[in-house]
Amino acid sequence: MTTSDKLPEDGELKIMPGWKFLFSHPAHLLSFGFGSGLARHAPGTFGTLAAYPIYWYLAPRLSDEWFMLMLACAFIIGIWTSDITGRALGVADYGGIVWDEIVAMLLVLFFTPPGWYWSLLAFALFRFFDIVKPPPIRHFDSNWHGGLGVMFDDLLAAGYALLCMAAIKSMLL
Repeated sequence: MTTSDKLPEDGELKIMPGWKFLFSHPAHLLSFGFGSGLARHAPGTFGTLAAYPIYWYLAPRLSDEWFMLMLACAFIIGIWTSDITGRALGVADYGGIVWDEIVAMLLVLFFTPPGWYWSLLAFALFRFFDIVKPPPIRHFDSNWHGGLGVMFDDLLAAGYALLCMAAIKSMLL
């Protein structure tokens, strides 16, 4: 990485993102979760919520194998789009970049048992771990930069949420 390629410190936003910014490049539209990341408050929560209609549409139309392949592709595309958008904004992990929440929540929903209460629990657990960032999530969030860093910490939060749901499910059976 050359000196000109380095991102400024977090907080040095080059441009205030809005709809014009989102439509200036396909990567920005995807990174901002089709606009859900433009929410003034809690954009990560809105990004997480955006995963639900995507899941409800795709899950009955794709086999398990195709759904997992789609998630892997979405993760890889997210690395690219998050990196492009972070560079354009001047902040690598800007809060409005929510594709990471969408992809991670899609993974959580894939393994979530049926029922509205499980979906609600999945949401709450994922948001908890994404916000609190217990070890090692905080380590990766602080030390991995660029698109991979943006995407990876949410993947770990999804893993924590799934482990908790599995433990809860096993206690109920």
